[in-house]
Amino acid sequence: MQAESASSNPPRLARPEDALPGEARVFEAAQRSLAGDRRGVRALWPFLGPAFIAAVAYVDPGNFATNFAGGAKYGYLLLWVILCSNLMAMLIQTLSAKLGIATGLNLAELCRVRFKRSVSVGLWIQAELIAMATDLAEFIGAALGLHLLFGIPLFPAALITGVFAFGILALQARGFRPLEAAIAGLVGVILVGFAFQVVLAEPSTAGVAKGLVTPQFAGSESVLLAVGILGATVMPHVIWLHSALTQRRIVGADAEAKRRIYRFERVDVVIAMTIAGLINMSMLITAAAVFHSRGLTEIGDLDEVFEGLGDAFSSHADIAFGLALLASGLSSSSIGTLAGQVVMQGFIQRQIPLFVRRAVTMIPALAVIAIGVNASSALVVSQVVLSFGIPFALVPLVLFSRDRKLMGELVNRRVTTLAAAVVAGLIISLNVVLLFLTFTA
Repeated sequence: MQAESASSNPPRLARPEDALPGEARVFEAAQRSLAGDRRGVRALWPFLGPAFIAAVAYVDPGNFATNFAGGAKYGYLLLWVILCSNLMAMLIQTLSAKLGIATGLNLAELCRVRFKRSVSVGLWIQAELIAMATDLAEFIGAALGLHLLFGIPLFPAALITGVFAFGILALQARGFRPLEAAIAGLVGVILVGFAFQVVLAEPSTAGVAKGLVTPQFAGSESVLLAVGILGATVMPHVIWLHSALTQRRIVGADAEAKRRIYRFERVDVVIAMTIAGLINMSMLITAAAVFHSRGLTEIGDLDEVFEGLGDAFSSHADIAFGLALLASGLSSSSIGTLAGQVVMQGFIQRQIPLFVRRAVTMIPALAVIAIGVNASSALVVSQVVLSFGIPFALVPLVLFSRDRKLMGELVNRRVTTLAAAVVAGLIISLNVVLLFLTFTA
């Protein structure tokens, strides 16, 4: 009886204007899913994609640097940090996706509308700085991947990275599906690469289990690394971006449609963030099993990781690592550019062509490479900087998502708001600890 009722009066979608052929097909498939005409994976398929784009930021080159440094230095000790960070990421990205679905606006646009101009401008400036730090890490990571795989000097490798990044961004002109498919494919490359390495590394099952369920530190340096891992895992720029990815992709014309769209998008988030979490854990587990177990605790630079994996195994584990790093850098650098565009358009209602923005944001990374700054050190520092941007995105997100007048039926439950507030408070507290340890070290 329920199925018949849903079919006779299905939730309505707002038909997109000027949709490309691929987008129109997704719209029609989504409508059939909401009407109950599609079941299982086929019903979910039209809604998959936004979280996979966001998930790229959770496996960017900064994660490689912090996770391998943490695993080599402390073994499995900090695995629980990755697990907790990933659970936080699921909550945060779900709230961001829900905000776009419920309001039809993204987080930056809501900040502009709801806050004083001085607050909005301040948030915009810090968000742009965070986007620059993000782009620096991702661009350097892709260039380093090319350098490790093919021996290309870093500066020419960076220029080649720019060409590939332009190509990925060009997919957006063909609709959201080609870009989502390309990004998902690159995430698949990263996943396969690290699954291969974990199998070769033969980690300690007991060590992995203990590291996952036993929260502990081993001195102030481990706290610094833990906050770096947090900053590399929970990424502020995709908190801004995710709401933009859902606000116009599939639009519900009534409250029931929005509620059902949100249910599908929540599954999208869980799947994508689970994959990202497994990749991050695989990095630290590989470092612990290959380097820490051999007493190589000071392995931190990614070129040392590449060489160390090649020395430890004869099965091209180093090549798998390099390919994963390259895929990570190429995909995440493009997503960083999209996030920067969303931030600018949302806060100050200005938009520049994506290709111009990509060209401009390449300059700091090219400058860092040209003056010979250590690439791995730059990656780790960028992740610490990123951790400071999380509260400025997270606090407005929590405030808006708990507002019933704004969110309607998709307003947070009290327990959700409480959990989000605890996460925000924890992250802010860790950043204060990081600041203290950095200046007292």
